[in-house]
Amino acid sequence: MGLFSFLFRRAVQKAIVPERKRCGAVVAAAGRSERMGGGDKLFAPLLGVPVLEYTLRALEACPDVDEIVVAAAEENILAVGDIARNAGLAKVTKIVRGGETRLDSVLAGMAELTPGCGLIAIHDGARPLASPELMSGVIQTAAVHGAAAPAVAPKDTVKEAQDGTVRRTVPRDDLRLVQTPQVFDAALIKAALHKARQQRLRITDDCSAVESLGMTVRLTQGSYENVKVTTPEDLLVAEALMRSRMTGRLP
Repeated sequence: MGLFSFLFRRAVQKAIVPERKRCGAVVAAAGRSERMGGGDKLFAPLLGVPVLEYTLRALEACPDVDEIVVAAAEENILAVGDIARNAGLAKVTKIVRGGETRLDSVLAGMAELTPGCGLIAIHDGARPLASPELMSGVIQTAAVHGAAAPAVAPKDTVKEAQDGTVRRTVPRDDLRLVQTPQVFDAALIKAALHKARQQRLRITDDCSAVESLGMTVRLTQGSYENVKVTTPEDLLVAEALMRSRMTGRLP
């Protein structure tokens, strides 16, 4: 093979398979756990292990995640550090003080990521059952499309209500329940979140900030196991799912 042919072939291969982007993960872990009925949900024991530890272990095991920054409540910074150290989580590079809102916490975490991160994954600390495979799927989709999030179809009939009365039944064929991690081109999510804070936009998730710029978000296949622990009932569900996963009864 001549030199020209070799260089041409390499150029074509690079065009077909884009160079992998470094991905930094920000874990939002500064919430108040107001609906948990006492105690911090992130440190609630899930089969004897803190909820947050499962979340961080999954990110650590994901080959497409290069580093992890945790945004925690100030009083929990040392406890989160102990979890990362005792679990041997080498990808957890920093634990920073979160803000008053989730938006402020995510921005604080993003500011501490390595500048070379081309992608940023934002994940709820209270989602202990998100698998490394699910995470990789979202990251790889975001690398191509710029913004991605896992989602599942609602199982129940959805009603729009007002003052306790049904106004209409919402067709659910096109409805999706969006989960985390949500992954974005780094420049895109930084611009979106800074704009959201400046304009005091009420956003329900990070995708909403990107959508406010007129950008589209690609949805990947989520998992009904990827529950967010918000209430004591959620913790019971997570325990059952984790136990079933450990015994091999669920994929």
